[in-house]
Amino acid sequence: MAINLEKGQRQQISAPKFTVGLGWDNNSSATGEAFDLDASVFIIGANGKILSDNHFVYYNNLKSPDESVIHTGDNLTGDGDGDDEKILIDLSKISADVVEISFVVTIHQAEARRQNFGQIRNSFMRIIDTNNTELVKYELDEDFSIETAVEFGRIYKRNNEWKFEAVGSGMKGGLQDFLSKYN
Repeated sequence: MAINLEKGQRQQISAPKFTVGLGWDNNSSATGEAFDLDASVFIIGANGKILSDNHFVYYNNLKSPDESVIHTGDNLTGDGDGDDEKILIDLSKISADVVEISFVVTIHQAEARRQNFGQIRNSFMRIIDTNNTELVKYELDEDFSIETAVEFGRIYKRNNEWKFEAVGSGMKGGLQDFLSKYN
């Protein structure tokens, strides 16, 4: 049975291989524009920055250099139930320099389309093992009415153990705010 986490809670991840599923539903938009949410992954070293530009995994760079993080592709609509975007993680392949993997979801062209996360509902992040068993789930329940980018969660290493933390932290400057933070 999955462990449902609240913001700020942590849980040890003992499986070396798993899938991170990110999902959301759109509220009806008064802007008349479709929503396109994008999952991005920042692979971070001890200095709090991405190890290189290739350690920023997203729809235009689907794999980390060591192939420990693989983005399965961009979902342009978010339609349907379940995971809208998936990230495959293999901790047995990850570089020893990596101390954190951060998962961020942004709204593509949010400013031009006048969209924010307050117009998104049922947002979640979950970790599924290789047997398709849900280990951990975090449902965002805040109203991010001005934010256009949200760090859903992070996986980090402490004392050679990997843990998941439910973060739920938003920024209103979109992906650029997170690029500035981690680059």
